[in-house]
Amino acid sequence: MPRAPIDPSVPKKARTPRKKAEAQPELLEEKPASTDAPKAPKAPKASKADSIAEDTSLTVRPPAPEPAGSREADDEPLVAKASPLPPRARMAAPNDDTPAPDAPEKPKVVVEPKNLNLHELQPMPIGSLADVAKHFGIENYGTLKRQEIIFQIVQRNLAAGGIINTRGVLEVMPEGFGFLRSPAFNYLPCPEDIYVSPSQIRRFDLATGDDVEGQVRPPKDKEKFYALLKVERVAGIDPDKAKEKTHFDNLTPLFPNRRFLLETAQDEYSTRVVDIVCPVGKGTRGLIVAPPRTGKTVLMQKLANAILKNNQDSHLIILLIDERPEEVTDMERSCRGAEVVSSTFDEPPERHVQVAEMVIEKARRMVEHKKDVVILLDSITRLARAYNTVQPHSGKILSGGVDANALHKPKRFFGAARNIEEGGSLTI
Repeated sequence: MPRAPIDPSVPKKARTPRKKAEAQPELLEEKPASTDAPKAPKAPKASKADSIAEDTSLTVRPPAPEPAGSREADDEPLVAKASPLPPRARMAAPNDDTPAPDAPEKPKVVVEPKNLNLHELQPMPIGSLADVAKHFGIENYGTLKRQEIIFQIVQRNLAAGGIINTRGVLEVMPEGFGFLRSPAFNYLPCPEDIYVSPSQIRRFDLATGDDVEGQVRPPKDKEKFYALLKVERVAGIDPDKAKEKTHFDNLTPLFPNRRFLLETAQDEYSTRVVDIVCPVGKGTRGLIVAPPRTGKTVLMQKLANAILKNNQDSHLIILLIDERPEEVTDMERSCRGAEVVSSTFDEPPERHVQVAEMVIEKARRMVEHKKDVVILLDSITRLARAYNTVQPHSGKILSGGVDANALHKPKRFFGAARNIEEGGSLTI
């Protein structure tokens, strides 16, 4: 395109600013001309810069630097929202270094040590046991079981310097050590069972079923159970004299030559008829055979009360196997003074067998010390069923689905009854 002619009359220096001045309006005039041009189709929103370019013009200019006070002015509402915490909230803030005020300490309960007998705590009513727990400052004793309350009482009394005496029936384990079980809990394993070392068992010739009394010590390092510190009495006598006993299998059995008088009152005919028709001698084995719901349990209660009244020198044990819990309670309340040991129907057969073995072993040890023992078992049929379930099957099945080897243990239990020539008897 031909260039415009240059006017020679105009100086060169004057032409240069004019050229710039003429060029500047051209740039300024292009902006309004560009606004009339059709806008490009709106692209998808990608960023803030793109949206600004679409709204203003096609010419994208870099954003102007913000004034120094504009950022602070924009942030003022945000600062107003994030107001500082009040003084109390700042004290509870996790990142604050200000220490929280200490909570008031609870006053410590001063426990007065006592001389307690563990065998007296175990059959104690729960109300009396709660009073003892309050004395030792045991909290939340209402949510604890009876065994747990007794365990904490023993623990706190020994920690305060008190003395705990115990009495229980020894159960020797296959490993050689043993535990003192309580008749109040039907010889069940409990947290407060006392450990008996193998050396004490060998020294005093102890066996399963022995009635042992002694003092308790707290567990030492790496020990879990309270242990028997010293053996004070065995079967109510000095432990050195108790070693002179004769083993049960070495005693001489005889026919019964002494009898139990069962008549108690003139209007009580059942025990009077038993005295006339079939008198019960010391060392007798007897069975009550009758159809269901004919009063077998009631007759046993009357026999138990007659023995307790007329033969106070005999030790009576009532063993209930596979019975209902309410029948156990009724037997305990109707036969005051008798030792009632039970394994209810909700217990496994292994439990029935364990209870029966503990009772018969205790009776044997008492007979070795020349005492008269009477066991009322209800019932031997259910005990035989428990042995049949526990005993491994030999393949020889008798009538009724009973294994041949399962009858040996019930016969051994029933055959332990005898009159002893050296003194003592066992009646079942």
